[in-house]
Formats: sequence, structure tokens, C-alpha cells
Amino acid sequence: MEIPKLIIDEAERKGIDIVDLIAKALSLDPSTTSKAHLELAEKFLNEGRELISKDPVQASEKLYKAAEEAIKAIAITLGLDEAKKASEIGRWTAQLLFDAVDNTADRLSRREVRWWWGRAWFLHVEGFHEARLRSDQVRRDLPDIEALVNLAKSISGTS
Repeated sequence: MEIPKLIIDEAERKGIDIVDLIAKALSLDPSTTSKAHLELAEKFLNEGRELISKDPVQASEKLYKAAEEAIKAIAITLGLDEAKKASEIGRWTAQLLFDAVDNTADRLSRREVRWWWGRAWFLHVEGFHEARLRSDQVRRDLPDIEALVNLAKSISGTS
């Protein structure tokens, strides 16, 4: 069964994280929830990669979404407070994501996580919202998004 696009669009408009909402309703364990976010991260990464030459605006947003889902997967796997808070309120705020990035970087002693996230945020703002980036500019940030998704895969044990 597929979730109707109307429901997904409304949830996104309200900032509700569908994966976390369903995971909570089904009482899924954190490992399963993390893997669901990681599956979305890989889906968005592949879609973004394919769109770079054709539609840099949509590619930018898909790549940002890949990074966002990777951070959620990492935060859940590591049991970060931000993941617990997002579950409690039913959504991930930008502040929770940024805090999860900082805590991930500190916890893993991987400062590059902040850089990778910064590139994803740049794609989100300048590439998607402002539509200022060309395909070649989006392509330059692809390795950073891939690195973040690969980190999430290695942490969750799915690489």
C-alpha cells in the first residue's frame, strides 16, 4: 500500500515526519526507523544525482533531502536527544537538525559532518529556494552529500 500523495504533501506542509509518525504508531525499534530514514536518503540521493543536468533546482532539493534523512538516521542510531525530541513533537525542526549535526560531529570526532551538512543547507537555500545554482555548481556538492549518506550507512551497519 502506498501513502496517498495528498497525505504526504499535507504532512510535509505541516512539517510532520511521516517515517517517525508511522514508526511511533507501529512501535518500531530505533534500528528499523533509522534504516527507513536511510532508505529515503539513498532514494533522494539517486534522484538528485539523476536530476543535476536536467533540473538543478529539483536536484538541489533532492540532495538536501538525502542529507536530512541521513542526519535523522544517524541521530536515531546514536540515540541523540534530538531524535527523541523529534519523536516527541512529531517533526524535525531546522534547529533539531543543526543540533544533531553538531552532536554527531562531536560524538564521532568527525568535524567534516558539519561541512557536509553546510553544503546540503547551501543547496537547500541557494539551489532550491533561491534557484541560483547551475548544474555544475550542484554537481560540485554531490560528493559531500554522498559522504554524509555513506557515513549514515556505515553507522547503521548497512554499508
